[in-house]
Amino acid sequence: MLAKLSTRPAVVRRCAATGATALALVGAGLPAAARDGTGADLTRFYRQKVTFSKCTGEDMPKDLQCGRVTVPLDYARPGSGTLDLALARYRSTGRKHGSVVLNFGGPGAPGVSELAAGGHDFMDLTDNYDVVSFDPRGVGRSSPVSCGDGAFGTSSGTGASTRSEDPRAVLAQVKKAADECAENAGPVLPHIGTVNSARDLDVIRAALGDKKLNYLGFSYGTRLGAVYAAQFPGKVGRFVLDGVDTLTEPMSEQGVAGAEGQQTALDDFTDWCAEDVACPFGQDARDAREQVVRLVHSLDEDPVPTDFGQDFTGQDLVGAIGQALYSKQLWPSLERAIAELVEDGDTRGVLGFATGGAGLPVRQRANGGLVDENDVPLDNLPAALMAIDCADDPDRPGADRLVGELGRLRAEYEQASPVFGRYRLTQLLMCYGRPKGTDYIREDVRDVRTPKMLLVGTRGDPATPYRWTVETAKRLGSSAVVLDNRGEGHTGYASSKCVHGKVDTFLLYGTLPPSGSSCGPED
Repeated sequence: MLAKLSTRPAVVRRCAATGATALALVGAGLPAAARDGTGADLTRFYRQKVTFSKCTGEDMPKDLQCGRVTVPLDYARPGSGTLDLALARYRSTGRKHGSVVLNFGGPGAPGVSELAAGGHDFMDLTDNYDVVSFDPRGVGRSSPVSCGDGAFGTSSGTGASTRSEDPRAVLAQVKKAADECAENAGPVLPHIGTVNSARDLDVIRAALGDKKLNYLGFSYGTRLGAVYAAQFPGKVGRFVLDGVDTLTEPMSEQGVAGAEGQQTALDDFTDWCAEDVACPFGQDARDAREQVVRLVHSLDEDPVPTDFGQDFTGQDLVGAIGQALYSKQLWPSLERAIAELVEDGDTRGVLGFATGGAGLPVRQRANGGLVDENDVPLDNLPAALMAIDCADDPDRPGADRLVGELGRLRAEYEQASPVFGRYRLTQLLMCYGRPKGTDYIREDVRDVRTPKMLLVGTRGDPATPYRWTVETAKRLGSSAVVLDNRGEGHTGYASSKCVHGKVDTFLLYGTLPPSGSSCGPED
């Protein structure tokens, strides 16, 4: 899948996990026995407190504070190693009622840099809360995973391609890429995934001193929120899930839905671009769409070099375009970036979208400690995306089945989108050769017994279809209240004043809109 993140204009935006065992927590957040089902003692992690100080690094706002929380590498064996997770917060300016924790999606979005870039959107929440975000395990400064220095410049940052006509050659290439990711990702890779990230989220809640977790999750962050609610129903406070992810659809179906949504958004972009004399594709919208396809094919046949020593391919361009299409506010920047690429061979603009603004590739990373912002691997976003999605996916069809289905899948994906189909199909295949993921999300995240939570679905969302909001609401049960955003773009909080207001009203005052109420496209 393409990374599914919130539409924050300043930042570019969609595995073996263990089963989950809920912790019985009491009082201020300390576990009653501080043990999970394996008998592991987690007391020391729940007793820690976060020490915040001024954030270091370029372009960090002066009023943003950074800290860290230590979590077990392996919750079943907490004595075998630890990880430090990077946190950032804007302090409450009013009467503090605790914290609200944000997750910006992906999977693979670094919360610290996202909050630094887009914190102005959440300043109203500081009337009552510290506004906090974090880099999940394997992401950003929190033991970032990588597929190696050679991974960037290839399809999905993985080094694999579906172009070969020989299905077994495709799978051999995919398996090689999976092995390279396993070799370069470090010790966190076997313990990555949403089940463990939800456990981390509860440790963060306790370390912040909150009895309940107040939470605002975008896109993939809605999956994380739903898993937390299933694991820790007694610790759920005011929860908002915006751009609701599916909990049940296989990755193959997710990929087709994503390709269709992104193609629709691309058609809208080329229509918009063709009205501008500066459009690199000219002023004929239909011809502009065909030019996009030709440009992708041309770069796949003859990639262009980048300043980082790696080639930039057509599939890298597809990934960059996909990230930019999530918000119309990014379209002018995408138009300029493509013009620079077409006219001058300058890849810097499109690279900013393709990598999410990450740092340079590095061979050595800290073992469990926080990583400096400049040492985040260039391919961390796509590497983390695949690692987390594969950790959450229990389907591992064998080689014979995949070989038999590859032709049909190619046709289905290319029919969904002549631009995004191949890219999405490559991402679908990337779990081949990786350990089987957990079935906890698909089987057990349902009928949660929590306070009412708000689910926001956007009708024109290219990444998380509105039907996923309806399906997930039914699955979560009577706790889910749906807000129908009749607008466009991925998620609603940043693009709709109506959605923004209703979400803030709920988080600040606990007042929910009636289930089934809507926000109009003009709001």
